[in-house]
Amino acid sequence: MTAAERSCGSRRSQPPGSLAASIATTAVALLVVAPAPANASPLSAAAPSGDPGYAAAVQPELDRLMRDLAITGAAVLVRSPELGDWATTMGTRTWHGTEPVTLADHVRVGSNTKTMTATVILQLVDEGRIALDDPVSRYRPDVPNGEDITIAQLLDMSSGLANYTEDLALNEQMDSNPGRVWSPEELLAIGLAEPPAFPPGEGFLYSNTNYVLLGVIIEQLTGVPVEQAFQDRVFGPLELGETSFPALTDASIPHPHPQMYTFGTNVETIDSLVLPPEVQAAARAGTLEPMDVTDTNPSWGWTAGAGISTAPDLADYVEGLVDGCLLSPQLQQERIASVQPVDPDDPASPGYGLGLARFGPVYGHSGELPGTNSFMGHDPVRDITVVTWASTAPAPNGEGPAVELAKAVIAELYAD
Repeated sequence: MTAAERSCGSRRSQPPGSLAASIATTAVALLVVAPAPANASPLSAAAPSGDPGYAAAVQPELDRLMRDLAITGAAVLVRSPELGDWATTMGTRTWHGTEPVTLADHVRVGSNTKTMTATVILQLVDEGRIALDDPVSRYRPDVPNGEDITIAQLLDMSSGLANYTEDLALNEQMDSNPGRVWSPEELLAIGLAEPPAFPPGEGFLYSNTNYVLLGVIIEQLTGVPVEQAFQDRVFGPLELGETSFPALTDASIPHPHPQMYTFGTNVETIDSLVLPPEVQAAARAGTLEPMDVTDTNPSWGWTAGAGISTAPDLADYVEGLVDGCLLSPQLQQERIASVQPVDPDDPASPGYGLGLARFGPVYGHSGELPGTNSFMGHDPVRDITVVTWASTAPAPNGEGPAVELAKAVIAELYAD
């Protein structure tokens, strides 16, 4: 199947994918959400009459999370033919502001970008231009253990390669020079200089180095910038008009968008996202002003985390991603089957596979950059989709704000 032969269109206008019937619902939860100041303007937009029953049931918990996690703005979107569609926005576009966030707002989606990178790699597998069992050394001879690391092991985080984003010097630069443009080669130089954590295939380490490598390979094989590959192969076929991947020098976000905030520096949170108790208390009280990181250049995350989208586009995307119109049926089945518990001794641990995660009954991913956290998940059996984002991340207590919002919603949706 070539890119020209793929046609997804609007998934909501098509019958449910046949893949749903063959997927057994199992396993886990993986992502996060952020808090809003206690004295921010209204936490939630007025609920329209006719909302499904679960909306009223979960709203108090969402409001609590907004306060406790000091979230400035957030959005929640649910699609369910069975239970009813629902969407709500909470909080404001600026800290202590008055302009509410909207579903049309654009946010950085962090590691949700990894699913896009993985999808393009898998499309190239479908086209016979790369194989999942190819050694990465075929494309990058400088990778430690590269002759023994397969493309599949980059995708499912079992390569053992170190994570460049844990490097102190990089984090110091991100704090002191947030506008710096990082090249993929600079990022790889950091990650590949560290000794691997374990031999290929003998563990799980969530490493952004894997996905920058995959981005470089996409450009090698397609001969175009990765942002064009994403547009031609993912955004275009799914008609995602509000989703984009910026060029390395582009730190802008399309309008409209909220400002994006964080309470700790990169260096302060390099070892733990949990801030000191007094900082947490001041953030919850709304007396500690967060740092505005909206204009930080996301090139340091590149194909591991620099994507931009809206809640409705993320919902369309995760439905197409899980229901399978972007890949051949055979490879889509292989992708779904690849998702396995991160902890083999705990079947209830989060699942991860070929650029796809599983959280309880839903498949998708989460993403976080300083200032924004997001979650997208789709249950192909019950045809339930949940998308959340928060414009403050991480929460002062270290939690992912959008992920916590998503957990609350999913718990209510599956309460019976």
